[in-house]
Amino acid sequence: MLRKPKIDRFNENVLSRYQIYNSIFITLPFDEISNTGVLLPLFSELCDNGYEENQNPSQIVERFFKKYYDKPSEEERFDLLFRFIQYIERQVVLFDAIEDATFPIVNNMDGIGTLRNMREEAEAKNKVAELKACLEEFNIRPVLTAHPTQFYPSSVLVIITDLAEAIRKNDLNLIKKLLAQLGKTPFFKKEKPSPFDEAVSLIWYLEHVFYHSASQIYNYIQDNIYIDNDLDNQVINLGFWPGGDRDGNPFVTTDITLKVADRLRTTVLRNYYRDVRRLRRRISFKYVDKLILDLENNLYENIFLESSQSTASVDYTMGTLLEIREILIEKHQSLFVEEVNSLINKVKLFGFHFAALDIRQDSRVHHNVLSTIVEESLDMGLDIFPKDYLKLSDEQQIDALSKVVGKVNPSLIKDQMSRLTLESIYAMKTIQKNNGELGCNRYIISNNGSVLNVMQAFAMIRMCDWETPTVDVIPLFETVDDLEIAHKVMETLYSNKAYAEHLKRRGNKQTIMLGFSDGTKDGGYLMANWSIYKAKETLTAISRQYGIKVIFFDGRGGPPARGGGKTHQFYASLGPTIENQEVQLTIQGQTISSNFGTLDSCQYNMEQLISSGIVNNVFNDEDDRLSEEDRDTMNRLAAISYQSYIDFKKHPKFLPYLENMSTLKYYAKTNIGSRPSKRGGSDELVFSALRAIPFVGSWSQLKQNVPGFYGVGIAIDTFVKNNEFDKVASLYKNSTFFRTLLENSMMSLSKSYFKLTAYMQNDDEYGEFWQIIHKEYERSKAMILKVTGYKELMQDTLSMKASIEVREKIVLPLLTIQQYALKEIQQLKKEGKDVDAKRLEVFERMVTRSLFGNINASRNSA
Repeated sequence: MLRKPKIDRFNENVLSRYQIYNSIFITLPFDEISNTGVLLPLFSELCDNGYEENQNPSQIVERFFKKYYDKPSEEERFDLLFRFIQYIERQVVLFDAIEDATFPIVNNMDGIGTLRNMREEAEAKNKVAELKACLEEFNIRPVLTAHPTQFYPSSVLVIITDLAEAIRKNDLNLIKKLLAQLGKTPFFKKEKPSPFDEAVSLIWYLEHVFYHSASQIYNYIQDNIYIDNDLDNQVINLGFWPGGDRDGNPFVTTDITLKVADRLRTTVLRNYYRDVRRLRRRISFKYVDKLILDLENNLYENIFLESSQSTASVDYTMGTLLEIREILIEKHQSLFVEEVNSLINKVKLFGFHFAALDIRQDSRVHHNVLSTIVEESLDMGLDIFPKDYLKLSDEQQIDALSKVVGKVNPSLIKDQMSRLTLESIYAMKTIQKNNGELGCNRYIISNNGSVLNVMQAFAMIRMCDWETPTVDVIPLFETVDDLEIAHKVMETLYSNKAYAEHLKRRGNKQTIMLGFSDGTKDGGYLMANWSIYKAKETLTAISRQYGIKVIFFDGRGGPPARGGGKTHQFYASLGPTIENQEVQLTIQGQTISSNFGTLDSCQYNMEQLISSGIVNNVFNDEDDRLSEEDRDTMNRLAAISYQSYIDFKKHPKFLPYLENMSTLKYYAKTNIGSRPSKRGGSDELVFSALRAIPFVGSWSQLKQNVPGFYGVGIAIDTFVKNNEFDKVASLYKNSTFFRTLLENSMMSLSKSYFKLTAYMQNDDEYGEFWQIIHKEYERSKAMILKVTGYKELMQDTLSMKASIEVREKIVLPLLTIQQYALKEIQQLKKEGKDVDAKRLEVFERMVTRSLFGNINASRNSA
């Protein structure tokens, strides 16, 4: 029987179910206004029709109340609009749950990009030996971060999980109860979460999803590819940022870092204990019954002990399991050996650390810390810096830092930030002692732009009584300028005797992080992506020259504007000029729940990441690289796009538009993350202080996804006007990388809806600026369709296009309410001293609350 097209599977299993369950949901009597569920579809229809008739959000809201209400009071109007927001938030949850439930039906779990498909292709092409060789070295590292792009509290995430399971079983009675529970469960967080709260939320995914999915993948590789011998490579390494990411987050303390590491350890022990307990029910044979009982007791006792008091160890756990396996093979006909092997694989993957906790801090903080230590070192009795250190040139400081070792006592340092920064390094040593080296062995330097930045961090680590540190120092290059000089920075480091010796001890491997989010914010969509691509090429070349294996760690977000989009295709598109032994990337916010939130989706998407590396290393043609002409075309496109984006940023209305016409200032009020929404303490809006997430998110709330397309249209159109379109067409035909860029940009364009804010074109102050954005949207859409030959955006991914369309339809009434509230706020503020503070507060609360549903509805952007 032929498998139906993906779009048909989507329509039959997702869309039809949503229509059925949503009709049940909107009739449930769980609010004070019993007609809310009946009125919302009417309001939604008015929104659709209103924008087609060129009405603005205020006109649509007024038309609704005039048509369906008999002179309501202002309080009644407000109550209903807030109820609409609550309903829409939950409709998004319902749609999430249905997509989760039907994931293995809509997606082919054995199709292209899965391990089974890779194995069969290798067998067909007689490349099994190459596949094995690749898997002996290749790794993926998904790194979970708490960057605030996920608005669901943990209670709602649990409902999504349970609802998906009920939908999978078609348990209508339970579905009704869960929908009713959903209707009464609050979404809004009254207080900001602490970094430890964020960590606990994400550890839930490690415990209930990644633990099982990652081991399932490893079992498959071991049982179906490495049949006759053990695979001596993890393949999957998990990373973790909450509790260790100090960049711009003053709430991450040393105590929290240690608590998070301890929680990771106790959680994985708890999982091992559950597995061992289940295993003991089966392994009741002579010689092994006592071994498994002793292991169970040992794990159970240590779940409740602090790491420093632990009596358990990876060596004992692994050694016991290997001994049990050997006895089963020799004396019990290998009965239940598969179950023991599965647990052995889990201990290989997760050790006692579960996921590696990364430490991250900004280079500017390191500079201040070094300056403080230099100034206070003599008072502390430390003679480790030249007396005139702060007056030395950068080269002289680098030379001095290369020789720095010592034991600085953080408690003697007066400056709080300096003390906390050094304490975090001592915490790394403690975590390594308790959880193993893999528990915390990476120090990331944000905003890295020079050799000095790296050497300052390296020196700080060595002066914390750690002369030969078991730590990888990882520079993060983010801006276009920093990316251009990254290879020069690394060449100088590779030539530095002290740093080169450190790299030799670390196996001559150097991890380098590249930031998409701030790169896009800095240089625009095309230039950011192309700059990262070129930086990877030059960094690969210089690293190979010095005998260093470079590993790239990508700071990718959810939407294409932050490096997201079709992630797997992106990695598979990188050619032989870019080192690809590992795929490391951050997994943020709603990307965690959407791409890795269920056992099926987690396994599928991790297999896709693994297959992207296999494609590059096993199946790619060595000649699959950009020609000089195509490279020149890409350079020119990026340069034109970059200049147009820079001009756009320099427009005098750029920041005022974001500040006054978008939801930017309301992100800080949502309490979705522990980090402040901008760097620094100034009330004045400064572009450099803007974080990428609120920046990109604000454009998304406006349905003007500027960071995902601005400059693309201008760049291609320039080639068209110069009668050089054939060069762009050639690039598109020859470069998978360029095709992936355009496909991701199409997603940003598909999620834009300018009719929502069309009223702004008549605004005295911002009308011209809105028209600039809209013109580039229309131009980018037309140019991309011209290059791809498509008749409509995303016509090659109809199921994802359909999912986006449903989600956009769900949230359109919510965004209408948001824009209505923003217009009212603008009007009220024009009144100056006579402003009605109470009404202003209501409308501002309306804007803040309406942020939730729209962001959550964008989960399929990753």
